[in-house]
Amino acid sequence: MGDARGLEPVTPSAEEPAAEEPAAEEPTAEESAADRILPRRSAMAVRLVALAVALVLAIVLAFVVVVFTGPPSVDELRVQAGLDGKRELLIGVKDDQPGVAQYADGRWTGFDIDIAYLIAEELGFRRSEIRFLSIESEDRARMQATDRNGERVGVDMVIASYSITPAREQMAGVTFSAPYLYTEQAVMTRRGHAPVSSLEDLKGRRVCSLAASTSESPATRVGALLSSRKKISECFAALDRDDFDAITTDAAILAGYKAKFPGKYDHWDIGLDITEAWGVNVGENPALRDLVNLALYRSRNDPKDNRWEEAFDRNFRVEEAVNEPAPIAVGAQPAVEEPSVRQWPWERV
Repeated sequence: MGDARGLEPVTPSAEEPAAEEPAAEEPTAEESAADRILPRRSAMAVRLVALAVALVLAIVLAFVVVVFTGPPSVDELRVQAGLDGKRELLIGVKDDQPGVAQYADGRWTGFDIDIAYLIAEELGFRRSEIRFLSIESEDRARMQATDRNGERVGVDMVIASYSITPAREQMAGVTFSAPYLYTEQAVMTRRGHAPVSSLEDLKGRRVCSLAASTSESPATRVGALLSSRKKISECFAALDRDDFDAITTDAAILAGYKAKFPGKYDHWDIGLDITEAWGVNVGENPALRDLVNLALYRSRNDPKDNRWEEAFDRNFRVEEAVNEPAPIAVGAQPAVEEPSVRQWPWERV
């Protein structure tokens, strides 16, 4: 029989225990705080990005709304007014009113001329691109001036000591700007005439005034023997001939003749409480009116813009001493309501 040792059962060896995994360490307080902060920061960043995107979209939307539904821009108004591409601006003015508008020695001078330059510059025209044409009082509503050859010429605007009144605002072809000067009605006589303190003192007197002038009705109501002339220089020529006893019109117009001939005339303040507000007539062109008003608004409200004040000093302030005690005009530019024109913030004054 064979060796029994080879048949002994083999006792299995005990299994070695599996190696233990190291226990997970508890997070420190700093690590726990960091784990809590990081998600919060990420959420905050997302919210900030979303807010920034929303803000940008709101700005873009506001821009679109303003551009497409807001008031017109200056460039759009220029197109609407017929100024885009225009090479010459035609302006009807008086030519025989010293201090207001006068053509002498080949030059145009006066307050209205300076205001015309101010407005034209804001409209984008150089002085060399402005053409002044003489206009008579009755033609200011029709905007028909006369050139040096005697030909009738339609103008783009009228700046001709033209007082704004409700009746004139209802006339066909008349659209006024905001006022650019305040003055009042006055009387002028030859030197040595009896004092005139009111229009009643002219009752039964021969009085000259401009045709289509606001001075006609008050003088007629008090019983003055009123006659009209087309030009104020014609009234003064007739006064010198003793054809009239007095002239009545705006003080700013009379003051220039008193300043030019200080020993020849007397200027009387007649105490009327009616203000004569001069405006620019742009005809049936509301876009041009808005542009003119914007020019006057900027002049009035820009502290660096002294053009109006310089024009007043140059033309009226120098006449005050010789005309005293009669006033000439208010020495401050009238207030102007801001026109509805789309402007960028840096364009505003």
